[in-house]
Amino acid sequence: MPSTPLQLFRSRGFAWFVQGGLWCLLYLAAINLGGKAPEYSVASASSAPPQSAAPVARLDPLFASVSPGNLIRPSDTNAPNPFFTRYFVPPPSPAPPTTRKIEVTYQGFYQTGDGPKSAVLKLGDSFVVARVGTSVATNVYVADASLQEVTLTNGSQKTVVPLNAKKEIEVPFK
Repeated sequence: MPSTPLQLFRSRGFAWFVQGGLWCLLYLAAINLGGKAPEYSVASASSAPPQSAAPVARLDPLFASVSPGNLIRPSDTNAPNPFFTRYFVPPPSPAPPTTRKIEVTYQGFYQTGDGPKSAVLKLGDSFVVARVGTSVATNVYVADASLQEVTLTNGSQKTVVPLNAKKEIEVPFK
């Protein structure tokens, strides 16, 4: 046997009661369809200052507008950057050298008629023929050439290179 509430929901009397309630609601809605629109009026402007959005003073900066001058610029080196770390900074590189060493070998000299002496020098792997007083390398000049040796100078220091002997000299980079 079905229970009492189930019998009540399946009865014809309950169905007539629900249908009557729905027709009543439809009638009440229909009689109020001819209502009138609300009255609109022009609002008067108030001169009262606007109130804070939050009454808590510590929350006011959250709602304040940000000016472009307050933003962090990428050129600001003291600002923390989440994409930069000082952990992997390479050690400073040594200063680039300002001079270089070259090997000079004196091969002899020659002189034509009454002309100036020309010294034959081997600089590294290349041969250079330079007259007395001309430049051999950067800031190095031939001062004198004889049968046994050549004198090279850079203005403040003189270097003597014997015949067929290798000697290292320092010259500045160009």
